[in-house]
Amino acid sequence: MRKKMNKIAYLAPEIPALSATFVYNDILQLEDMGFEVIPLSVHVPGHVAMEKSVAGLAGKTRYLYRESKMTLFGENLWMLAKRPAGYLATCLMALKDAKNVGMFSHIGKGLIYRFLVGAKVAKILMEEGCDHLHANFAHIPTDIAMYASCMSDIPFSFVSHANDLFERGWLLREKVDRSLFSVTISDYNRQFLADHGASKEKIHVIHCGVDSSSFGIFQKKIIKSPPRIGTLGRLVEKKGVDVLISACHILKQKELPFSLEIAGNGPLAVELKQRVSKLGLSSQIQFKGPVSHDLVPGWLSKLDLFVLPCKQDKKGDQDGIPVVLMEAMLTGTMVVSTKISGIPELVQNGQTGYIVEPNDPTALAEAIETAMQDDSVKMSIQKNAVAKVCADFDLNKNIKKLANLLKE
Repeated sequence: MRKKMNKIAYLAPEIPALSATFVYNDILQLEDMGFEVIPLSVHVPGHVAMEKSVAGLAGKTRYLYRESKMTLFGENLWMLAKRPAGYLATCLMALKDAKNVGMFSHIGKGLIYRFLVGAKVAKILMEEGCDHLHANFAHIPTDIAMYASCMSDIPFSFVSHANDLFERGWLLREKVDRSLFSVTISDYNRQFLADHGASKEKIHVIHCGVDSSSFGIFQKKIIKSPPRIGTLGRLVEKKGVDVLISACHILKQKELPFSLEIAGNGPLAVELKQRVSKLGLSSQIQFKGPVSHDLVPGWLSKLDLFVLPCKQDKKGDQDGIPVVLMEAMLTGTMVVSTKISGIPELVQNGQTGYIVEPNDPTALAEAIETAMQDDSVKMSIQKNAVAKVCADFDLNKNIKKLANLLKE
């Protein structure tokens, strides 16, 4: 039996990043539970989280890709001298992995570099006396983690979400097999991994979550006139904002009153604004731009309806279970979304919200119309939505599940 774990390294793409609150929340809560956590970040965040609770996190985080090539070379020599058999075995593993994905492909060359970075991480694990390495996201962080684990003989685990599976999901079977355990955010993802040859027995489902205690007491909402609809997310194809605009055009043709606020920014912003203008919706649709995370709950609570029509993009990428849906449900705001990935595990049609097939503006318009008009079930759906989030998507409950896996 392994000794009780109390010192772990936690590896993620960016720590503490404004766009990945769940990462630094994991670290802070694990520390509260008695773990000593060594934060490791692939990159320096482009936008650093400024919350008081994370004020000291950036100062103690090791940034892996910031090291010079000479420093990295020296750390590889250190590992070769310290653990020659482990280092050479891992080198062969990385070469085999690169061959499997295409030795001279972008991914193959990336794996070789991440093997070299893995030596740096292995050195940190050994010098710090870590019991375990936990990686968040199944692509680059887990590449580094599995090579560092093999070199140091310190076990690793990892969490998978969405883009890291659906668009950047290389060597998924190997990663699960090599890990002590793996975690994913939905039953849909667990089956996706199994379909790629991974062992289901080693995959645990722990939903991403929100701190439900911070949303106060649920209040019944009265629909305003015109109803105020909102959506929030990066303006990229998989968010389906173009489908929502088309659905709004259908609502306008039916002479139904509404206003829509689109919060967020991204590469499709100009194209979407042009679409709104072309369809004659400029007086009813407003682009708000980015909304600071601490202002999101207040904005959501003022909406009558939150719509997130996610879909699969041309590269195969899709959302997992967007946290903003949970946040909207906790504010008592009715939600409408789509049957994509793990979203039906949160939004259950007619029970906790409304859900339609992706990429279907007509069905989306009908669901929006129903949600705005069906007062007979509104109170029941809103109460069910709050209960669902509190039961299955609460941050505090779900981090305890991860902590228990780490302890076991």
